[in-house]
This record gives sequence, structure tokens and C-alpha cells, in this order.
Amino acid sequence: MKIGAQFYTLRDKATNLDDFAESLKRVADIGYTEVQISGVCKYEPEWLKENLDKNGLKCVLTHWSTDEIRDKPIEVVNAHKIFDCKNIGIGCMPGGLELGETHLISFIENFTGPAKILHDNGAKLFYHNHDMEFRKCADGDMIINKILEAFPKEHLGMTFDTYWAEFAGQSASEWIEKMKGRVECIHLKDLLTVGEEKRMAPVGYGELDFEKIISSASDAGAKSLLVEQDHTYGEDPFECLKKSYKYLKSLGLN
Repeated sequence: MKIGAQFYTLRDKATNLDDFAESLKRVADIGYTEVQISGVCKYEPEWLKENLDKNGLKCVLTHWSTDEIRDKPIEVVNAHKIFDCKNIGIGCMPGGLELGETHLISFIENFTGPAKILHDNGAKLFYHNHDMEFRKCADGDMIINKILEAFPKEHLGMTFDTYWAEFAGQSASEWIEKMKGRVECIHLKDLLTVGEEKRMAPVGYGELDFEKIISSASDAGAKSLLVEQDHTYGEDPFECLKKSYKYLKSLGLN
């Protein structure tokens, strides 16, 4: 398994191409060799390839427009091929974060076809969870289970987010084990309780048992462990990424 940096952490440091290029360099200087591109400024696939190659980085996953994935799946795959990325991600379910069964039904109807097209063309669709996917439907089953049942493993991967699972009162390691074969890419994000507030923290600086999580990830076939911290609470996000990297290196990862 490889340690990667999720660029959503650095979205405020990549609002234009010059800053994006500098941020790619700084991430590589920390020691990361893999990245997920998400939340950054608009870029051309050729530009991204050039700047990834320049810094010895590989993009293993994106977050892409759900409209384009739904309506132009072949074009999306071809764009990703330019910078050698097979994993195409959805940041959240279309319709917003307040998930309901209407959104769930619509998502399944609109994306099972494109997910198959991506698979048939050498790519794979990935879905990123928040805490809402652990809510129950009218029949008592969780939304996340409905998603897993609707898509074959080879058509849909889960960009499993450790923080949001634990935020929802779930065991991240148990869910990772349950989703074996779907979790090639995992978001590593720590949880720290400050008073009554649950905060995100650099990996290894909160309350989650990452040795157990990483063991489960290995058993489940994970390939890329992507460090993410949506909010850094005034701390430099590069320093947060560096703290996470050093902690994960201390566990024997690279």
C-alpha cells in the first residue's frame, strides 16, 4: 500500500494553475508519491500529466463532475487516460449531502450504466461516503448497503472515509473488512474530540486506531491510503499533511 495526499486538503492552495503546480511540488517534497486530485482549479489533462511527471507523482483517483460521468463516460475515461488514472471518483451523491431515498434511487438509476461503461473501458467508478450513508432507509437497511447491493464490485469501488464512518458511530476497520474488493482507495482522516465538537486531525493525532485500520485495509486489498483533512483549524495544511506522512511512515508505510 502507498501513502497518498488527497488534494481537497489543499483546495485553498490550488485555486489557480501556478499555485496548483507549486502545491504538487510541495507534496512531493514531503515524500508523497501518490495523489488524489479533488477540489482544485480547472485544469487540462495534459497540464496535469506534465506536472505530475515533473514531480514524480501519480494520480490514483479523482473527483469528477457527476454530470460528465453520467452523460459522457467515454470522454471522462479518455481524459483520465491522458494522466494515466483508472479510478474516477464521485465526491458525494448528486442531490446534496442530505441524502434521502429519492436521491438514492436516482443515483442507482443514473449511474449503474455509466459505471459499467467505465469498467468496460478499463476504468472504475468510486463513491466517497460521508456519515449520511450510514442512515437507515424506510426498510431499516442502511443507504450504504443499498449502494453496495446495486453495483457489482468490479463496477463500483468505495473511497472509504475513516473519519465519516466513525463520526456516524461506525467502526471504520469493520466496514473496510466488509467491503473487501471495493476499497482500493481509502481516505485516512483522524477524529479528535474537542469539548463536544468532533474535529478532523492529522492521521495519528486523534482517537482512531490506525494500526487496526491499516491492517484491515491490507486484508481488504487496499492499494492507496489517501491522507485527507477537510479542515485544519488554522494550521498550515501542508504541515498537517507532513505530520500524517511522518506518522504513517513510522508504521512502515511509504
